[in-house]
Amino acid sequence: MKSKTFRNWAFTLHRYLGLAMGFVLIIVGLTGSLLVFQKEINHFLVAQEFGHISPKEVPLSLESVINTVKAAYDSSRNDLKLNKVYMPSEPDEAILFAFVALNDKGTDVFVNPYTGAIMGERAGTTLIVVLYELHYALMAGDIGMTIVGIIAFLFLVVSITGIILWPGWRRLITGFKIKWNAHPKRVNFDIHKVVGIITVVFLILTAFTGFCWNFYNFTEPIIYALTFTKQRPEPVSVPKPGQSPLRLAKQLKIGEAALPGAMVRSISFPTKPEDSLKISFKLPQENAERGQSNVYLDQYTGKVLRVDNSLKMPLGDRVLNSFTSLHYGTFGGLYTRILYVFVGLSPLILFISGFVMYQHRYREKAVRHNQVIEVSKNRQA
Repeated sequence: MKSKTFRNWAFTLHRYLGLAMGFVLIIVGLTGSLLVFQKEINHFLVAQEFGHISPKEVPLSLESVINTVKAAYDSSRNDLKLNKVYMPSEPDEAILFAFVALNDKGTDVFVNPYTGAIMGERAGTTLIVVLYELHYALMAGDIGMTIVGIIAFLFLVVSITGIILWPGWRRLITGFKIKWNAHPKRVNFDIHKVVGIITVVFLILTAFTGFCWNFYNFTEPIIYALTFTKQRPEPVSVPKPGQSPLRLAKQLKIGEAALPGAMVRSISFPTKPEDSLKISFKLPQENAERGQSNVYLDQYTGKVLRVDNSLKMPLGDRVLNSFTSLHYGTFGGLYTRILYVFVGLSPLILFISGFVMYQHRYREKAVRHNQVIEVSKNRQA
């Protein structure tokens, strides 16, 4: 294929795919910009609704807090089952107890880690939940999730064609320059090319990871295969008649011994007799805010079924674990998170500038067409 023909194909794909997907990409981008700071937003909303926590030197033991909460809810809300406990990552944060009801609706309970007092509960749709559902599924369930996944893949095509069409390949400085004193048409084009090339790498990362997440059952085996990583089976407990689960304090002690020096970040409780107890940890060397190391225990005996040390995981698991930091820009701390806010705004800028360029080209084409018709009429006359 000739170079000119190839660029024409790239230009056609870039223009029409970008225009067709623009509205959805704007929604996904704007919600993504907010979700970059979801932790801070949620912390502010919880503090406003339930009050601030005054840090003390030593928090209560996790087991005592869990027993207090379970006792309160087992007696008054037997329709709720404790699903997960999230430990605070900051001294003034609450412990979050995630309960699941029989109708699969969630209820979050916030507890003061220093006093054990239940600060309040939150059920139903929250701002963060709305942002999430808009971001990955347009609040349209499985259908919306599929649509967003497909658009993420097509956006990869748009991003790659944008790289091909970037004028900086001919002259580097031209590709990064905006002539503010030029004609508005030129300024608009310059804004489009500069914003596009600055954000394109991050847009590709977010689009790729978003596509993989929305089609996880399809992409996970491919990533394991490409990285020559054997997919490990889910750990299971061995239930015995009349045997009760081991006390949480002992489970925590066993888990901490399996990953010395790590901090407990969350506990996932079994929902079935054969499920394992999963304790998530953060190692000192990990960059992920909540950590990506896990210990799976037999819920009855405390036997260590599997240890996932994020620093020693197989390549396939490390690739999958990297998706969160690449998608939300947490890999470089505060600076990359701020950068990702602007990355989320770029689809809006690119769509507006791209639409303006399309309008200019459409009008110019119409003018040329009218001129040809006028010339033809004059010759016939």
